[in-house]
Amino acid sequence: MVLAFRNLTITPDAPVSAWPTEAVQIALERGDLDDWRRIVAEIKRDPWGRTARQVEEVLGYSHPYGIAEAMAIALARIRADVEAGEREEVAAEIRGAIAASGLSRAEFASRIGTSASRLSTYATGKVAPSATLLLRIRRLAER
Repeated sequence: MVLAFRNLTITPDAPVSAWPTEAVQIALERGDLDDWRRIVAEIKRDPWGRTARQVEEVLGYSHPYGIAEAMAIALARIRADVEAGEREEVAAEIRGAIAASGLSRAEFASRIGTSASRLSTYATGKVAPSATLLLRIRRLAER
C-alpha cells in the first residue's frame, strides 16, 4: 500500500522530520513497515526531537492498531539506550577527572563533599551526579 497524505501540502517522500503531526498520525494509522521504519529512524536520530514528540502526541489520542504499542516500546528503548550512553559518558568524565587530579578516590570524594562509595557509583555510571556536584568534580580536576 502506498502512503498518501490528503489535504496536506507535504508528500510522504519528504523527510519525516519535515512532516506535520497530521502526517505522522496518518503514517502510523495507515502506513506500512517501511513508513514506520522511517519514523523510528528519525526518532533514533533525535530521541527527544520534533518527530519523537509528535509520535508521543499521536499515541496520546490515537492507538493505531498493530503499531501503537510497538512504537511506544521503540521510543522508550531508543531513549533508554541514549540515556545509558550519556550516563557512561558522564562516568568516563568522572574517572578522567579523578585520574587527572592525582588524588586518591577517598581524597577526591572528600574534596567534592561526598563519600568514596558514592563517588564509586558516579564513576561506574550506576548513578548520575547532580549538576552542582559535576561542576565540583570538573573544578577539582582542573586544579
